[in-house]
Amino acid sequence: MNLSKTLSFVMLSTVTVHTMAADFSFDRPGTGFGTSITPVGQLAWEQGLPTVSYDKSYQAGEKQRVLNLNADTLLRTGLMPDLELQLGWQGPAWTQTKYNGKTTEDDGLGDISIGVKKAIDLGDERLSMAILAEAVLATGNSGFSNEDDIYSLSSAVAYVYNDLVNTSITMRYEVQDGNWAVTAVPTFEYQIAGKLSGFSEFVYRKAESRSDETSLASGLMYQVNNRTQLDASVGVGLAGDTPDYQGGLGISYLF
Repeated sequence: MNLSKTLSFVMLSTVTVHTMAADFSFDRPGTGFGTSITPVGQLAWEQGLPTVSYDKSYQAGEKQRVLNLNADTLLRTGLMPDLELQLGWQGPAWTQTKYNGKTTEDDGLGDISIGVKKAIDLGDERLSMAILAEAVLATGNSGFSNEDDIYSLSSAVAYVYNDLVNTSITMRYEVQDGNWAVTAVPTFEYQIAGKLSGFSEFVYRKAESRSDETSLASGLMYQVNNRTQLDASVGVGLAGDTPDYQGGLGISYLF
């Protein structure tokens, strides 16, 4: 291969990588996930800074308040143009509980997860789909773990209305210790101005022998460049006598 052909090949490869990076999108923030796949040979790091939850309930007639912070991490890497590997960790966590006039604090490490996401070609420029098979392994410390492994299969379908508005829905089916649960997450994404965009989502979850769980969340994403994203989100649980809140900050980077 002569010099001119070599240079042409390098330039074409560079353009291809940049095009794929431009089409790629992060899964943070929100409960649902996107349909894009991490480019082959690249690594997406999505980091909570941190994720926060606050829950207020009544135990034996006494008010209990629980504040939890954890620095969750998700790593994604492309195995094939339509297939990626995901490794997650709920990260180091800290919790504070106030009950009956007493305050207790604790810290520990959360569970890890492994998943594979595959894009499905629907033959439509506006419509895209992906499926995600995931296992959450109960490796965390007591009080910061799901206690039993969770196995799930999820699908996401997204539709691009125009340059300003996207919609999607994520469906998740999971089993834990023989008990099934289903979660539905319709999401509305919108361009605000320049590099700033936002999202709103509704989360519905039904588990065996448990009451329905519902929540609303909204957030902002700021594209620093085609490889870096900052995000902020807040959500509120709608089930129960007293609402619970979730939110946090995050940063995502494509290596």
